[in-house]
Amino acid sequence: MQITSALPVAKMVGSNRIILGNGIVHVVGDANLSPEQEKEVRRKLVRQALEALQMSKDQFSE
Repeated sequence: MQITSALPVAKMVGSNRIILGNGIVHVVGDANLSPEQEKEVRRKLVRQALEALQMSKDQFSE
């Protein structure tokens, strides 16, 4: 399981569940947002990651 903005690298190293993050510098955040908005962005990504972990590898699609 990997949260990343570098999709080709994640595939190359064999990550079986990949969640696409926001950007290279702030993968699980966004410095342009207010702290409250950024917190919600982070929560959304973590929820997606937790849902991906609950699925079998066959069920998960990137």
